[in-house]
This record gives sequence, C-alpha cells and structure tokens, in this order.
Amino acid sequence: MVYKYDFLIIGSGIAGMSYALKVARAHKGKICMICKSSLDEANTRFAQGGVASVTNLAVDDFDKHIHDTIVAGDYISDRAAVEQVVRNAPAQIKELVSWGTNFDKKGDGSYDLHREGGHSEFRILHHADDTGAEIQRALMAAVRANPDIIVKENHFAVEIITQHHLGVEVTRRTPDIECYGAYVLNPDGKVDTYLSKVTLMCTGGCGAVYQTTTNPIIATGDGEAMVYRAKGTVKDMEFVQFHPTSLYHPGETHPAYLITEAMRGYGGVLKLPTGETFMENYDPRLSLAPRDIVARAIDKEMKKHGLTHVCLDVTHKDPEETKHHFPNIYHKCLSIGIDITKEMIPVRPAAHYMCGGIKVDLNGQSSIHRLYAVGECSCTGLHGGNRLASNSLIEAVVYADAAARHSLEAVDSYSFNTDVPEWNDEGTMTNEEKVLITQSVKEVGEVMSNYVGIVRSDLRLKRAWDRLDLLYEETEALFKRVKATRDICELRNMINVGYLITRQAIERKESRGLHYTIDYPVHAYDKMKQK
Repeated sequence: MVYKYDFLIIGSGIAGMSYALKVARAHKGKICMICKSSLDEANTRFAQGGVASVTNLAVDDFDKHIHDTIVAGDYISDRAAVEQVVRNAPAQIKELVSWGTNFDKKGDGSYDLHREGGHSEFRILHHADDTGAEIQRALMAAVRANPDIIVKENHFAVEIITQHHLGVEVTRRTPDIECYGAYVLNPDGKVDTYLSKVTLMCTGGCGAVYQTTTNPIIATGDGEAMVYRAKGTVKDMEFVQFHPTSLYHPGETHPAYLITEAMRGYGGVLKLPTGETFMENYDPRLSLAPRDIVARAIDKEMKKHGLTHVCLDVTHKDPEETKHHFPNIYHKCLSIGIDITKEMIPVRPAAHYMCGGIKVDLNGQSSIHRLYAVGECSCTGLHGGNRLASNSLIEAVVYADAAARHSLEAVDSYSFNTDVPEWNDEGTMTNEEKVLITQSVKEVGEVMSNYVGIVRSDLRLKRAWDRLDLLYEETEALFKRVKATRDICELRNMINVGYLITRQAIERKESRGLHYTIDYPVHAYDKMKQK
C-alpha cells in the first residue's frame, strides 16, 4: 500500500505529539503519527523529575539557567541552542498547561518548584514524581481529540526514503539528500510506502542497547540508525548519560525503576550500605553534583568495595512529607519490601539518556532536506557533554515548536515523489531462527555494558568495535534473507547505534562530560587551565 501525508511523524512522546498539535492547529495538510508500540509507550512517560524552566523571577533568571546548562555540559554546549531553549521555556510551559498538563502548586497558587543536581535554583516544575506520565496523559488526550491527526499504533518505520531508493548513489558527501517519507512495517507483517512532504523523526532514546536502562524496551535508537544508514549526520553519540540512581532490584533491567534526581534535591544523601557517605571525596556539591560526576563516583565505590549497589537515604526527612512528594517511589519500594521512610534505597547507575543523536540546526532540521528531528533522538547542542537534569522535556517541546514553525512555512514548496518504488521482499522467507536474533540482542547489551559503559579505555572500545562488527555482518546477512520483522529491524538499529557510540568514543581523545576514559583522564579544557 502507498499512503500520502503532508506531515509524517515517526515516534510519539512529548516531541512528536506537541509537534503534531502545533501543525494541526495551523490546519494545513494531512498529519500521520507512526508509533512502533502504543501511543503511551514512550520515554516521556518514564520521566519522573520534571521540566526545567525559569519561573520564580524573584530569585532566578535566564542567565543562571544558561550558566548551569553550560557548566553541566562541560563547556561544549552550543550557546545558541542553550539560549533558544532557556529563553523559550516559559512560553512552552504555558502551552503544556493549555493542553491540560497539571503541575503541582503551593497553597498560594505558585508552582511548587524542585531543585535537582547541577541547578543553582529551584526551577523544576513537576507533578508529584510522575511528571512525564502526566504530560503524556495530557498530550495523548489532546492528540486523540484532534480529528486532523491520524495515529497508527504498532507500526514500525524500517527505513526513511531518499534518492538512494530511486537508484541514485548517495554517500556522506552527497550535498542534497532529500527525504521522501518512509517504509513502514504494518501489524500484518507487510511493509507499506508512506510518502510525505515533511518527515519528523522523534523516536526517543537508545538505552536498550545496554543491559540495564531506565528506558522502555522499545528504546532501540531507531531514528539515529535510520538517519545514519541514509547518510545523514549523527553527532556526539559517545555522550551516554547514566542516571546515578536507578532502583537496584535484580531482574528489573528493562526498564530499571528510576529514583528521580529530585529526591536528592529534596535532601536525599548517597551512602554506602554501611551508612558511610562518600560524595565528599568527589565533589563539593556532594549528592547534588551533576549526573556524570555522581555516576562515576558510584561506579568507583561499587568496584572498590565489591558492591552491587550503593544507597540513597531519606530516612532523616519527615515521613509524611516524603510520601507526599514521592508517592510512586514510596509504593514501588514498598512493593519489594523497602519502606523508604525507615530504610535506605538500594541504587545503582543505569543507561538513561543519549545527549547526542541526529544533528539538527535551530529549526530542528537535519542534514537531510525535508527531514526534521526533535527530542532525544536529536542532537541540538543543548546538552554538550552531559545533560543538565530536567532539560530534556523542555528541549523537546521548544524544538518541536521551532520545527513546526519552520516546516509549516516550507511544506507548500514540496511535493510528493511518486517515483518511489514500493518495498520489494521477493525471494525472502519467514525467519525460523528467532534464537539468532534473541542471542544477538543479548550480546549487544553485554558488549556495550562491559566495554562502552561509564568508564572506558582504548582496549575496551577496540574490543567492542570488533564484536559489533561481527554482529553487524551476521545480522545484515540474515536481514537480506528474511522478511522484515520488528525484532530483526530493532537488532539492526541497536548494532548501528552501538557502533556509533563506540566509534565516536574512540575518536574523542580526551575525557569530557559523560565520556570518561582511563587512557585520557584529563580533558583538553583542564589542560588549557593548567597552562
């Protein structure tokens, strides 16, 4: 089947849904949103902490938020991107509220603001400890109520369509690559052709390439992989953020339950299981240091003492206040026998957020014409070497607004490319060797966690490169023989993403932000200061 839509949105979450609503509001063209699972299964839903925005002008201002973002990003953030997000954040908060999002307020009607690691002020708007789920709820209701937005659940984008599919040789040096839509696997196992004037990639994260992640299992880096295969620019993939505090509960790894950073802003203290504190040995900001520092500190303490986890202690706080601020965490921990008002919470780092991704400009445009990218799959330059807590959701909605404005102005100048051939799977067969895929997925997770984790080395990265190269050759050979299925497509994407993280980690000959290597322990910025 061939479908035609003016706007094709691949992915959902806060990025895709806010973009769809903004485009639909302009009443221009047909809009289709492709969801690989259900509309509600996105990284957005798992975001507990909140949304960062300058709100309390009595003590906070844009310059402080900009400074905090650049410091957390290890001074390699794109200043223009930081300015755009920070200065446009308040307007987009109002937009989220207009779509039905409820943020917690105090008795006087002002927002109940949290503070998280790396922030100099209380500026995190939240809804208890399930902010992402509240935003997802509100946006889903707005999207489903809009007759101009067609939502196709359980559809999987296999590849984006470019001149390559018209028989033109496309390389990374081709100056005018264009996106004409995507090939999409439907629930019946057939690959349909979706032609579009404008395509938005908003596929979320890639945490599932690691053994333990706070991301849902669907976070396999599909957007980054598709754009990379289409010869688009993918940047800063070495900067994988490991959240310092996922709940340590053996067996729960995809996703590992997130213990929000707001709990440390609330007064939670990191300790060894013995009750001894350790963050004073690493950073004067103690438990509220940026995530890269805290994650490395925990990793080192676990290795030094042979531990499976460390602990987060809030037992010194008022029990009723703790239950009020963190009801979901309280009940989750209670379900596994831990009363957080009386006992410390066992925590350990888990893969959490990709700071790099599809390189885009201030309008959300990728290096491929007619293709935009927003949200975690994109690389705006905001995060630099390390994301400041709660900057991701606001980045997604600010860039969705920029991409909507720009694409609405350009869409009428584009036309559908009707020369695109339909997907050809003649001669392929149904895959009867699912065990090969299952085993390869497991191997990818082991390789990435063991060799491309929180602490890296040239030797570990070389070993990862070699293992991934073998997995790539095996998987591509299998993909050419069998009909497209979601599991083999996801495996291809995971291998591509693992390769990109590894290659770009090898290329960075310094420790910077989230990329820490024992072969280059002092990064270039520190060397400059030493001189």
